[in-house]
Amino acid sequence: MLKSLPKAAIAGLVLGLAPLSAQAQETLRAVTAFPQALAFARSFLGFVEMVNERGEGVVRIEYVGGPEAVPQMQQMDALRRGVVDMQYGPASFHLGRMPEGDAWTGSTVTAAQARENGGFELMQQAFRDRLGVELLAHIDTGVQFHIYLTREPQRNEDGSVNLDGLQIRSAPIYNAFFEALGAVPITVPVPDVYTGLERNTFDGAGWPIIGIRDLNWDRFLRYRIDPGFFQTDLAISVNPAAWAQLSDEARAIITEVAAEYEQISYDHFQEEIAATDAAVREAGMTVIELEGEARARFLDMAYDSAWGRMAEAGTPMLDALREAYYDR
Repeated sequence: MLKSLPKAAIAGLVLGLAPLSAQAQETLRAVTAFPQALAFARSFLGFVEMVNERGEGVVRIEYVGGPEAVPQMQQMDALRRGVVDMQYGPASFHLGRMPEGDAWTGSTVTAAQARENGGFELMQQAFRDRLGVELLAHIDTGVQFHIYLTREPQRNEDGSVNLDGLQIRSAPIYNAFFEALGAVPITVPVPDVYTGLERNTFDGAGWPIIGIRDLNWDRFLRYRIDPGFFQTDLAISVNPAAWAQLSDEARAIITEVAAEYEQISYDHFQEEIAATDAAVREAGMTVIELEGEARARFLDMAYDSAWGRMAEAGTPMLDALREAYYDR
């Protein structure tokens, strides 16, 4: 049919079709390190919804699933290889390859503050150099971690808690801190923690204040030690090739939403923290509040463990990251 048309008409037809092709909606496939039911995964879906609304007709994020779609510890490799285009999960999962991730664990500033003081750019470089992916956002900040116990701990004369010999479900970010407190960190996959608590196979767990009720661990963990420590280290990353192939408009939309959602998610979780705290107290959880010197030593031990771990691992970014992310 085209052969029967004049050349000028064919050229006009091709030019007329070009804008339609350029405007085709682009899609990124995303996975989360956590199941969709968990509060943090639900927060990421809020980011997805915001991108899809603002990017309608231009770019769309398709949520593929959580660990059931791609196993938790295989997701970063899947992202780097382009099996998926976007991933949401803890930077601390990759401390073996990216010790700079501890800057978020040991952070005392918000994501918005880190964007202003240059910390976020440093972390973007670390994600590129160490993991081979592009960092888009550090969302869900401002959520601290706590030590939860099944039984009331003994108190020392100085007001601190005595955790000597207690077996506490841990993760790499907690291990050094728990050991400094005299506890015995043990590794238990998240899906197995409920059964372990039910069978009294360990004495407690380290976990963010958010999510403990989602997992129903609060049925067994009846004591919480305050203050909270550390900070959530949840990153949204994208495959560099997929990112480069997006249109300028699509990248601009996602970048804009990423920065906005850091603050939106922070504000949301401050409300969630207050609601969760009230709910667990009402349900009978006892909060052990450390005070004075005991509180100060507890926090020093926590944050020193994170920054000390990064120093031992070695990174030329240590001083710059500490200046940007730590202000205690």
